[in-house]
Amino acid sequence: MKVVVTFTVGGAADFTARLIGDRLADLWKQQVVVENRIGAGGRIGAEAVHRSAPDGYTLLLFSNTHVINQALYKDQGFDLLKDFAHLGLTTSTPMVLAVNPRIAIKSVKEFTDLLRANPGKVDYTTCGVATAHHFAMELYKHATNTYAVHIPHRGCSPAVADTVGGQIDVVVASLAAVLPFSKQGKLRVLGLTSAKRSPSAPEFPTFRESGVRELQDFAVENYYGFMAPVATPKDVQAKIEADLRQVLAAPELVARLNGAGLDLFQFPPQEMIALVRADVDKFARAIAAAGIKPE
Repeated sequence: MKVVVTFTVGGAADFTARLIGDRLADLWKQQVVVENRIGAGGRIGAEAVHRSAPDGYTLLLFSNTHVINQALYKDQGFDLLKDFAHLGLTTSTPMVLAVNPRIAIKSVKEFTDLLRANPGKVDYTTCGVATAHHFAMELYKHATNTYAVHIPHRGCSPAVADTVGGQIDVVVASLAAVLPFSKQGKLRVLGLTSAKRSPSAPEFPTFRESGVRELQDFAVENYYGFMAPVATPKDVQAKIEADLRQVLAAPELVARLNGAGLDLFQFPPQEMIALVRADVDKFARAIAAAGIKPE
């Protein structure tokens, strides 16, 4: 059994694949190998799974980065909704808006007021162009009719480091990258983009709780799950989906996920498909509004 991860070793996607893969290996009494196949923003690994034998022995560790690619690229050679069997979502990594403490802003509402009073005069950084973090901010700006200048970095760690160092004052990054500096008082978290507060850090409010009217239904999740080639037999799909539910019910696994900065984010296949479809449309609107072009 092989799980293809389209991101580097040590990140949230890799942790998800390895922690869940180890549990599946115990359940199945066979080895589950995690293969990190990076490149082209996740498209190379996804294409490899798409072209693999539809026998249930090759799975894709899917993320909403693949959803962004679906919205951004007109022809990837495959379609997430037509060419893959959706086996369920499993985890998420909350994204946060945070600032250097020298900035006297303590909430998403105050940040929104700042942008409205100073259009185009506030810079912010994210983990990169066309990342979920970038799109979360673009959707926020579109919802609130505000404007800020995007300064992308190549990864969450350097984006957070520059915000801690004061080279830039505002960052949108994964909670796992921000949390250690928040605890040290080196960053102030203003809000989470997710629909609900994170069990990993329940003290932080969501954008929905900000009191900004335009954000009352706002939610951008950074999620992970499993897919297989669409021709995988239905009984095999059902077996994998049921076994994923079984391993995710173990409290010790949930504790290990939380320790790695991951929250449980379980959606069965049909709900997963509905979310992917809705997010493709959501990201397509953000792409059009922001004028984002494929690299």
